[in-house]
Amino acid sequence: MSRKQDLLSLMNIDISWMKNISHDEVSHTSFEDLELNSRYCDKCSLSETRNNVVFGKGSKDAKILIIGEAPGKDEDQSGEPFVGRAGKLLNEILFSMKLTRDKVYITNTVKCRPPENRNPNSDEIQSCSGFLDSQIDSISPKIIILLGKVAAESIMNTTETMASLRGKVHYYKDTKIPMLVFYHPAYLLRSPSEKRKVWDDILLMRTITDGC
Repeated sequence: MSRKQDLLSLMNIDISWMKNISHDEVSHTSFEDLELNSRYCDKCSLSETRNNVVFGKGSKDAKILIIGEAPGKDEDQSGEPFVGRAGKLLNEILFSMKLTRDKVYITNTVKCRPPENRNPNSDEIQSCSGFLDSQIDSISPKIIILLGKVAAESIMNTTETMASLRGKVHYYKDTKIPMLVFYHPAYLLRSPSEKRKVWDDILLMRTITDGC
């Protein structure tokens, strides 16, 4: 039992619905309940160090689903994805697509910040996979954009380089939902010369979404 669950139990609040949430149970939960369940998740050690669960933000009817790697310090404090410098750059990228945040849905492979902003490990990603899969199933986007190598490796189960993954259309599991791999905004901040490649990715995305 997590510390939050223990506190609710001491307050005589029924928490039986929170316990042992399986992947199948998560898959059949409403989006609002799914987000609520995530706040009490203690499936991995990240639950012990987080300040806030960063479930996701945006339109639940979005045609475009954006998946990043993991929350950082700013996200952990605010409970919202991409709110720091990388978030500002993501806003600029969306603006170049003629989009705003309220028109897309943004989330991460894991919902809690890894200590010191390290990459999430395989156990942490697997522990959160039920939430992410259910988000994708519920939103049913027309296209998925994977930001960065960690997101690409996690969703696509691949070890290919970013160079080989970019500029190609991939598909989510056994569905017909197309996926594109973009550089992560944090990487672009460290390597500004690579920003020009984002426009090529945007043009490819437009060729796909224009047909949706």
